[in-house]
Amino acid sequence: MRYVTSCAIGGLLILLAGTVSATGGGKALLYGGAGQGKVIFDGRLHASKGLVCADCHSALFNTWKKDLITMDDHFSDKGCFACHNGTKVFNECEQCHRKM
Repeated sequence: MRYVTSCAIGGLLILLAGTVSATGGGKALLYGGAGQGKVIFDGRLHASKGLVCADCHSALFNTWKKDLITMDDHFSDKGCFACHNGTKVFNECEQCHRKM
């Protein structure tokens, strides 16, 4: 019984470690940008503004699958654009899309 409990706890810790380290406040991710220039998501910058992962995940983004951001999303309050709407924070294309 003790072995089963230890294995269950160990497995749970491994699963949790994977979700916590997926991006984190200290990492940057690079996305394709659909021909408009690569998009860099900088977790450090967002963390420095007082945001934590749960502020966007899973309220704005599904963390279990890769959500694709469409052009229609740019003109809505979905995903990044819940904040990046020009009122709360910038919404200039070149701030996120970078030609590389």
